[in-house]
Amino acid sequence: MWPIGGRSDGTKYSCKRASCDNNLNFSCPGPLRVNSPHGVIACKSACLAFNTDEYCCRGAFNSAQRCKASGYANYFKSHCPMAYSYAYNDDKALMTCRGVQRYMITFM
Repeated sequence: MWPIGGRSDGTKYSCKRASCDNNLNFSCPGPLRVNSPHGVIACKSACLAFNTDEYCCRGAFNSAQRCKASGYANYFKSHCPMAYSYAYNDDKALMTCRGVQRYMITFM
């Protein structure tokens, strides 16, 4: 996703492309792997894999103060620094861009 027509708010990640250029299937943590006879075909989020309030940032963990990055979220962030890795990953302000009129989204 790429913001078009916006201006930066001065933060490090402002008005940047939200993306991941790494193939996470090669190093996906075991509990998150989606396997096929041909190998790993996807890497799930911890929320999808475990469906707990803590990993999904819901229930008692439904706030930025209570929902913290897990080891799995940190794995994704280290491999894809320009993408959100969990629900309250807003401390990096990846998607802050003022005056955006539209976004370019590319599926690969």
